[in-house]
Amino acid sequence: MSMFSKRLLIAFFIVFTCSSIQAQPFEFVNAFPNVSFSSPLYVTHANDGSNRVFVVEKTGLIKVLPNDSNTTDSRVFLDLTNKILNGSERGLLGLAFHPNYSANGYFYVDYTRAGDGATIVSRFSRSTNDPNKADSLSELILLTISQPYSNHNGGIVFFGLDGYLHIGMGDGGSGGDPGNRAQNVDELLGKVLRINVDSASGGNNYSIPATNPFAQGGGRPEIFTIGMRNPWRISVDATTGLIWCADVGQDAWEEVDLLEVGKNYGWRCYEGNATYNTSGCGPVANYTFPVKVYQNIGSECSVTGGYVYRGQRRPELTGQYIYADYCSRKVWRLKYEGGTVTGDSLIATAPSSVYSFGTDQNNELYLCASNNIVYRFNRSDLVNVSNGQSFVPDGFSLDQNYPNPFNPETRISYYVPELSKMKLTIYNSQGREVRTLVNTVQLAGKYNIVWNGKDAYGNNTASGAYFYNLTSDKGFSETRRMVLVK
Repeated sequence: MSMFSKRLLIAFFIVFTCSSIQAQPFEFVNAFPNVSFSSPLYVTHANDGSNRVFVVEKTGLIKVLPNDSNTTDSRVFLDLTNKILNGSERGLLGLAFHPNYSANGYFYVDYTRAGDGATIVSRFSRSTNDPNKADSLSELILLTISQPYSNHNGGIVFFGLDGYLHIGMGDGGSGGDPGNRAQNVDELLGKVLRINVDSASGGNNYSIPATNPFAQGGGRPEIFTIGMRNPWRISVDATTGLIWCADVGQDAWEEVDLLEVGKNYGWRCYEGNATYNTSGCGPVANYTFPVKVYQNIGSECSVTGGYVYRGQRRPELTGQYIYADYCSRKVWRLKYEGGTVTGDSLIATAPSSVYSFGTDQNNELYLCASNNIVYRFNRSDLVNVSNGQSFVPDGFSLDQNYPNPFNPETRISYYVPELSKMKLTIYNSQGREVRTLVNTVQLAGKYNIVWNGKDAYGNNTASGAYFYNLTSDKGFSETRRMVLVK
């Protein structure tokens, strides 16, 4: 029997078997019952193939542990308790590992500084002697941002598929953005920022991506998007390239946005889709509105952003955005297809208030709760119906895009056989780079990336032939041609 026939038979077996199995309810189980945490705020991994889990505690510790529900082996990776101002919305708020962490040992944190509460974004290095320890003396400060009030600090840091570090900043606090900072492009507050940490320029320990909207002037060059109130939290889906952001509302509306470079997401002119304070605001066409809003009434009070699910424990949720409300503890799944929301439903109520979500190396989703427990989904009956074999490609390959020719968007699929640094770039017929769609470390699997025909500035590209090139750090490179027709 050919390999293709075997895969076809397995696929048939999965479909047939799944149709006869009733899935378990969506529930959360204690992921690490033998380990204790204090105010766990975030869960992530190091992109290094070690399958370790890193838990950020708002009180100032980063803990590292094996990804094993039976483990008792929790170690302090980094202790920042003497550097941070903790309390209310302040503390150690973010952690991101460099896409090439396995080689350079760099990781990045976001915290509120002891004394004045300013936001600090800095880089640390892994210890040269112990992979489960950071070098506490290696801090390199990238950004220092004054905070006028104690709340709305944002704090998420993450690497986009473009390889740049993104930083979520709240509007500076109080209520109603009294300084109108979110709309002021000369301020870093109320924005999502984007910087290149792999080079330095202008006297900074970073440089500015050329595609940032104010890279050439007119505003702070670090700005990626404007009009944010308090982004809590932001994640990028490596399969589609979409950047999901939950922005906490003021009094009436909570919202979920899809972020694109240079867009204005409305605050304080708009709260969700409703006007809030339109003094000095421009026409409605200047703003990008949420893909999802819900009212801040009853038990709902504050949206907690999550992730598009790509794990194995709950295959029924694959490709759906999982998010929650801090106060009601409700957890929802949102389906977004073809540029529109096609489904949105409640799937569970968390055991405690939802601080944040996070993922491990296997793309499993974790929930950090106010009862100091880190949870993950229970395992579905639909798991392992194919003898536990997840799809691992035989080798690197790049498919022809579909549809082709296309308008307005097309899907590019490719296969990764092992943990690799992947880059997917679009070029025009003159060989000029139009847009980088992927530039990050990815696990083995099949990836589907959608290109909407826009360049890195968000502008529509002209009709004609384009080329897309996929490379890996393992020596693979392949280029294919596609045609955009308008």
